[in-house]
This record gives sequence, C-alpha cells and structure tokens, in this order.
Amino acid sequence: MRVSIITVCYNSAATIADTIRSVSKQKYPDIEHIIIDGVSTDGTLDIIKNSSFTGTLVSENDNGLYDAMNKGIKMATGDVVGILNSDDFYPDENVITDVVKHLIEQDCDAVYADLDFINMSKPKKIVRKWRSGQYRYEKFNFGWMPPHPTFFVKREVYEKYGLFNTGLKSAADYELILRFLYVNKVKAEYLPRVLVHMRAGGVSNRSFSNRLKAHLEDYKAWRINGGSPHWYTMVLKPLRKVFQYM
Repeated sequence: MRVSIITVCYNSAATIADTIRSVSKQKYPDIEHIIIDGVSTDGTLDIIKNSSFTGTLVSENDNGLYDAMNKGIKMATGDVVGILNSDDFYPDENVITDVVKHLIEQDCDAVYADLDFINMSKPKKIVRKWRSGQYRYEKFNFGWMPPHPTFFVKREVYEKYGLFNTGLKSAADYELILRFLYVNKVKAEYLPRVLVHMRAGGVSNRSFSNRLKAHLEDYKAWRINGGSPHWYTMVLKPLRKVFQYM
C-alpha cells in the first residue's frame, strides 16, 4: 500500500526542514512526498532542495491553501493520502507504518488519530492536546471532528466524493470530513496515538473576528451538504478546544 503525503507551503523557511525530516525518517518503505509551494521568497525552496527531500516539488502560484492541497491530491499516486502542513511534523518514525497497519487490520477507508499542539519556538513543549476518541455518527452534532492532519484517507474516496471546497477559507477541512464521514458514511477508524505535532497559532483562532468568520463557515459547511446543525452544534465545536488545555 503506497502512501502519498501532501505538504503545502509558502514562506515556510523556519519550519519546513522539520516537516521534511520527519517524513524522510519514516520506516515505512513506500512513501511519496509531494510539496506544493506557492512561490516562496524567503529561502524555503533552497532549504527543500538542500534537504533530505526526494519527492516531487511544484512551485507555482495558486488560489490559496486548499487549492494547493487539491493540486497535490490530484498528483498523488498512492493508495492512501495524508496531509502534513509545513508547520507540522511526525513525532516518530513509525507513524505511517502504524497508519497502514490500522487501515489493513480494521478494513477501513480512513484513519484518524490524536494531535499535540506544541510551542512555536520550543517544539518539545506541548501546550494543548487534541484527543479524538472513537468515532460515532452522532458526534458531529455535538461539535466533534478529528484533527485534519491526522486524517489519512484512501485516494479512491477523494475520487468518489470530491476534493476540498475552495469556496471556503477556513472550514474546507471540516466540510470535507463532514462530507466523507457524516454524509457519505465513509468507514473511518480511530488510531489511539499521537500522529502529528502541530505548532500552535491557527489563523481561525487569532482574533474574535476570525473566530466569528470560522463559526459562519462551519455553519456553511453543513448547508453545503444539505444539512442543518443543531443550535448547540456550532457552540460546542469551539468549546471543545477548552478541554484540550486540561
């Protein structure tokens, strides 16, 4: 089973080396790493070219993060596709091995797991823990979603149910997971371990106005899929983050 890992970057000189290193150190023997760069100007491309990276690099203008992700998915030749952001990295060399093993043993089409948020300047310091828990269909109504960087999906699922909706700015990952798991009932299984370390500081959480925009986009994600969340669904979704600090 071949695994394609898509990394989207733009001016990521400060972090891209960690991302690449974490992929190249994986023990799994059949990994395709695709980097989609938005024409970086800060030295990112030089770092990639002088690193352990041996995959496919595309550097060109795009129409945003999710457009770039879609480019990578369309290029992927693997049986399974995962997204690893340029600020993120795998915490150990057995991540992909464990993902593939779980996919095979559970006979499922998608695997998701846990994620640790780390300090931007001190990558060994964990500041928040996202523990997904077992998936149940009704959990989406209570604001649940798995951390997208831990979400590995068989490529045929993208081919059948579509790519990221580029009309959304911050909730395209939420909409895609909602579409896959809740609407189309793709079989997904929880892998109870940390798969990704993510540097803290997401765009949607930086201000009240950004949080409000994210809230409205989350609601739109439901409407796009012909659904209507309960009033408490949109309230509980951001509140879940509070418990991740405990």
